[in-house]
Formats: sequence, structure tokens, C-alpha cells
Amino acid sequence: MEAFFSDLFSWLPNVQLAHFLIVSAILFSLGIYGIVTRRNAILVLMGVELVLNAANINFIAFSRYGGVNLDGQVAAIFVIILAAAEAAIALAIVLNIYERFQTINVDEVSSLKE
Repeated sequence: MEAFFSDLFSWLPNVQLAHFLIVSAILFSLGIYGIVTRRNAILVLMGVELVLNAANINFIAFSRYGGVNLDGQVAAIFVIILAAAEAAIALAIVLNIYERFQTINVDEVSSLKE
């Protein structure tokens, strides 16, 4: 079994910091695109999650290639906790908006006062 895992991850030492940064830039770009172009509140929240995950990849990659400290992992865990709290609060707000306006399109909700 050990030989299987050593063969499976034999490519991993060849992965450089630039590879992680490219993946992170792609995720960040997709997240910003989702935030800017979507009208649906759920899809906007998914864009925010992509941006936060891109930041996590950067934190962990720079921590891995910058030294042996665990500061990047600690920051990534903090961002994951923050994202979970943000998702719970944002979904509660979206449910409240849907209950009041019968839509979750952010363009159609002109004001929260009625």
C-alpha cells in the first residue's frame, strides 16, 4: 500500500510556488467574474467563496515555500471559519429577502424598507 501512495504522489515535488499562484489567480478571477456579472444572490455568494479559497491557496503556498512556520495554515483556518460564518449569515439574509420580495435577484430588490 505504501508503494501505491509513493507512486501516486511522485509528481508532487515538481510542483512549484508559481503553479499554486496560477491556480489561485484563476480561482480569484472566476470569483470576481461571478460577483460582478451575476444577479442571483446565491451565485454572488459562491463567487465570494471562490475569492476566499483563492486567498487560502495563497496563504498556504507562501507558508509552504516561505519557510517552516505555520502562519499560513493558521490564517487559512481563520478564513475558513470566517467563510462559514459569512455563508450562514448571508443565506439567512437571502431567505429573508426571498420571503419578503419573492425573488433572490439582487437587482430587483431596490430597498429593504417597505
